[in-house]
Amino acid sequence: MTDKLTFPKDFIFGVATSSYQIEGAAFEDGRIPSHWDTFAHTPGKTVQGESGDVACDHYHRYPDDVAMIASLGLDSYRFSFAWPRILTEDRKVNDKGIAFYHRLLDEMEKHGVTPAATIYHWDLPQWLADRGGWANRDSVGYFSDFAEVLFKHFGDRIGTWITHNEPWCASFLSYGMGHHAPGHRDWREAVLASHHLLLSHGEVVKGYRAFNLKGEIGITLNLNVTDPKTDSEADIKAAERGDGFQNRWFLDPIFKGRYPSDMMDVFRPYVQDYGFIKPGDLETIAVPIDFLGVNYYSRAVVYDDPGDSFMGLGNVPVPLDRMTDMGWEVHPNSLYRLLMRLNREYTQIPLFITENGAAYPDVVSEDGHVHDIDRIEFVRSHLEAARQAIAEGSTLKGYYLWSLMDNFEWAFGYSKRFGIVYVDYATQKRILKDSALWYRDFVQNSRV
Repeated sequence: MTDKLTFPKDFIFGVATSSYQIEGAAFEDGRIPSHWDTFAHTPGKTVQGESGDVACDHYHRYPDDVAMIASLGLDSYRFSFAWPRILTEDRKVNDKGIAFYHRLLDEMEKHGVTPAATIYHWDLPQWLADRGGWANRDSVGYFSDFAEVLFKHFGDRIGTWITHNEPWCASFLSYGMGHHAPGHRDWREAVLASHHLLLSHGEVVKGYRAFNLKGEIGITLNLNVTDPKTDSEADIKAAERGDGFQNRWFLDPIFKGRYPSDMMDVFRPYVQDYGFIKPGDLETIAVPIDFLGVNYYSRAVVYDDPGDSFMGLGNVPVPLDRMTDMGWEVHPNSLYRLLMRLNREYTQIPLFITENGAAYPDVVSEDGHVHDIDRIEFVRSHLEAARQAIAEGSTLKGYYLWSLMDNFEWAFGYSKRFGIVYVDYATQKRILKDSALWYRDFVQNSRV
């Protein structure tokens, strides 16, 4: 890179993980089952029936993992709280769960790593899933109770809070498409879940304000750019539907206080009516936040497909030479376009890239190293796009690489490796990949 030193001095560089994907210890110290435990242990739901029972054993290995983050010279670590580890079914606090996260924070403080905490990264307690999960409006109150416990115990130790990670996945992918827990295929449930997730976000933001804490709170959305295959009117409208489905359904209520009318029309045959949106709901969802977290991985190129019964969308295949192991296109320019659009159309509050990274079929070479040159190029090109956005006025303030280490990749089990640290799951040995060393050097050079 020719201009390594152009990031602002206060720009935050970090890495991210989530509780179910790394912690393991699924049956220890009072943790109760989540719907991901149930889903992963249901035959046919995950690759090779793999689960997060052990994962990266971070629950026991967290001191070494935090030291590893510090060794890379990173500013911040984004992690998530495991709801089933904190509260039992009767809503009593599990002291051992609270103690674990205090120990984790102690290690971060010891090493000078700043925490950024996600309240919900998909591990919903199974007892709540049994009551309808996010399709049940009662989930809003239960989530507020959970967040209140976290603010009470950790509010003075954590200055950055994220209410939800990717509500699109927690609703549409989970209740509509059935790819994630609880694995339902009911679009009425999916739309209800999306609303209740957003409503619970707003309630928790209000709850956080009531604690009069000095930190900041926001939400993380997984956003993309949807381009039309051609400049035909049909394809352009198809791209608008794709954008509404992935982006505007969540951005508009948060920043404009309303759902996009075109998407309400798309969903109407499934939900029948929108009576579940109660008076005051949209005002709560749109309560001001301090920052927006952006998870960006790829773009979509779509065309009008009358044969698609759901939204009339077809997807253009990704070129093989620009495809990650997830089948996603490497397209850093769309990150730049997305960041500029957010500031132009939605908000001037700070933006953080809370996830960006790529899965590749990494292997340990004979020399004992992991030479993941494709990942280095992926991260480099996306940081270049981020810097371009900043230079042109973006309010971007930080970048969290996904992920610290290889982990349980949801329905893909352990078949996809996103980490900059290689994990040998048989031994739990960690190996810094070449990308980790590159990221360390990049961050160090950016501070000169």
